[in-house]
Amino acid sequence: MPASSSSKGSTLNLRIDSSLKQDFTAATKAQGRRSAEVIRSLMRRYVEEVRDRRFVSDARRQSRLLAGSKDEAEVMRWIQDVSAFESER
Repeated sequence: MPASSSSKGSTLNLRIDSSLKQDFTAATKAQGRRSAEVIRSLMRRYVEEVRDRRFVSDARRQSRLLAGSKDEAEVMRWIQDVSAFESER
């Protein structure tokens, strides 16, 4: 899938089944939206979902590490570090 860039953004070329393209175009027109707008929205949502899954996976990993820790001071330091990071955001 070749992609090109300009000052306005990048272009992504891809091949899709012609009947899917027709159905998609009809659906976007029926909603009064442009196909490109809908595709960008779908792409953004997908990227957010991937980030969320990565975050949850990392949180679970960290939780398992902390659950196995016998050092209460280490756990408290971790909680303080995470709290400080969250308050900076």
